[in-house]
Amino acid sequence: LDLNMPGELTSLDAIPDVEAGGDGTRVVVLTMQEDPEFARRALGSGAAGYVLKEAADDELVEAVRRAAAGDTYLNPRLGAALAAAPPKPSGLPDDLTEREVEILRLIALGHTNVEIGEQLYLSVRTVESHRAHIQQKLRRSSRAELVHYALEHGLLAEYG
Repeated sequence: LDLNMPGELTSLDAIPDVEAGGDGTRVVVLTMQEDPEFARRALGSGAAGYVLKEAADDELVEAVRRAAAGDTYLNPRLGAALAAAPPKPSGLPDDLTEREVEILRLIALGHTNVEIGEQLYLSVRTVESHRAHIQQKLRRSSRAELVHYALEHGLLAEYG
């Protein structure tokens, strides 16, 4: 399973359905997403393994074997990052990272991707990537839906 599959249902949403199918199928995620939070979410959704595409030659077979044996496999570098990461601050809506909340606020305030990039010293492509992750996590597809979400969750309260 790749985390960035097209369609309405996100790949993370599909994991519990596959795992609960009752036929013994287990999910191993193969992805380019090196963010430990994605690994946490995938494993939390029921995935039996999380392998980075860059390490697939070495790790994919091992991950599939462990999944078939009922065990879990996590890319070692991501496992170390998860273990070393401080606990995630509470109060962030729908599993958004602090950076994603910051970008969501700026989107809701009407800033363009270029303006957001300039303010946060990010490339436009990085802003677009964050926005795509935000939309995936929140299951929202338009700027208007993101603004509505930000308003509903009080993310603009400090701006009056």
